[in-house]
Amino acid sequence: MTLVTPALLLAEMRATAERLAPHIVRTPVATLQGRYADALLAGLASVHMKLELFQLTGTFKARGALNAVMALDENGLERGITAASAGNHAIAAAFAAKVAGTSAKIMVQASANPVRLALTRSFGAEVIIAADGPAAFAGAERLVREEGRSMIHPFDGPLTSLGASTLGLELVEQLPDVDAVVVSIGGGGLASGMAAAVKALRPDCRIYGVEPEGANAMQRSFETGEPTRLASVNTIADSLGPPMSLPYSLGLCRAHLDRVVTVSDDEICRALAVLFHDAKLAVEPAGAAALAAAIGPLHSELQGRRVALIICGANIDREGFCRFLARGEALLT
Repeated sequence: MTLVTPALLLAEMRATAERLAPHIVRTPVATLQGRYADALLAGLASVHMKLELFQLTGTFKARGALNAVMALDENGLERGITAASAGNHAIAAAFAAKVAGTSAKIMVQASANPVRLALTRSFGAEVIIAADGPAAFAGAERLVREEGRSMIHPFDGPLTSLGASTLGLELVEQLPDVDAVVVSIGGGGLASGMAAAVKALRPDCRIYGVEPEGANAMQRSFETGEPTRLASVNTIADSLGPPMSLPYSLGLCRAHLDRVVTVSDDEICRALAVLFHDAKLAVEPAGAAALAAAIGPLHSELQGRRVALIICGANIDREGFCRFLARGEALLT
């Protein structure tokens, strides 16, 4: 397969940021310092966190979903939307539908965290439980055919990437001297748009993607040069677990990411514990992946650099968080 490299224009990104601004949070940036971080990140010039966990819906996905829903015409809004999700995209799609004044029927796989189901319903969406990811997509596609609803894809497509690009624009405004960014990758919706924006404004900035070892579809796609589907997914970072990459987001990631690395679940838990103790943040595993990479496989490559970590989300139940925290704390001692 020959991949076409898509392009996002800076003017489009800025127009998207202006359109979304009244409805989303311009999330803050904070410096990461503390007992564990200082030791584990020794040699980096500075480390900063883009705190996207404070975004409405608790993750970056509000940006892309809202951009996609706001692009619907009057007929599309009248018919409503649907989506397929493991949880975080469901919340974002429901939020976007509420902002736009349309209805949402969301297919969510049965393994979704109860916290995410509750948040989705809190925005007025109807939640339909599917057995797994493929069944969720099949159910959403059925709603498109039978009810004329518009599918809001969780990570692939220009509108999704443009929504995520607004995070990159904010980051460069907040940290104009940043020279390395680390971002987690699920399907690539966040990384594709964010990286395109950062590279447009700071071409020399290094951008690294990070995936769980058990869900490395993007890394494999970089190696083969084409979209990849995994036979299975095995990671605690469920929101980084799409079993495949798709052409649009893959094309943007290949154009703008300098490298993709993987981290183990243990490394993710250790980073989660560092964020809890040093930054006083309670994140989901995906939200700790960028720090896990900075501590682990990217540590030597980031020496002397001013680094930004995208802390992408925090939708997790108390019991799950405490379990991952205990696992990570055991690796800190």
